[in-house]
Amino acid sequence: MLNGFKDFILRGNVVSMAIGLAVGSAFTAVVTGFSKAFITPLIGLATGSVGDFSEARFSVGKTVFPYGLAIAATIAFAITALVLYFLFVVPMAKVQERFAKEEALDPKSEKRDCPRCYAEIPAIASRCAHCTSEVEPVSDALLKAGLAPGADKVPAAR
Repeated sequence: MLNGFKDFILRGNVVSMAIGLAVGSAFTAVVTGFSKAFITPLIGLATGSVGDFSEARFSVGKTVFPYGLAIAATIAFAITALVLYFLFVVPMAKVQERFAKEEALDPKSEKRDCPRCYAEIPAIASRCAHCTSEVEPVSDALLKAGLAPGADKVPAAR
């Protein structure tokens, strides 16, 4: 049982996830500190509160509502989300887009039914593989596959 647990822990994606969570936690602490030290006091000054906006609260009867803490947490979350999006998500999407391989067009991917036996056959087929009757290939499929007369592509030899 312990060997299975050891294999699970030492798997690459689990270790990477643990490191990512630790780095994310440290990054959140930095953003929260920045938000409390600079952003929240600036909002407090702009709205007329003195100093730290996170201390803002109102009372209804004996119940105290510290709405400034909620606003400070929302600001910290928004800053964290924006930084992570623009520093990690957008660049990674561009890298993945750059290295994404275009899928080669498979001439057999477009299908149609045989007019004699109604079996599914490739649109470029000139003979049904099921009933062996001759069929007329679909001209659009031949053009896409580069097999039609006058097509720019020459099919690769197999």
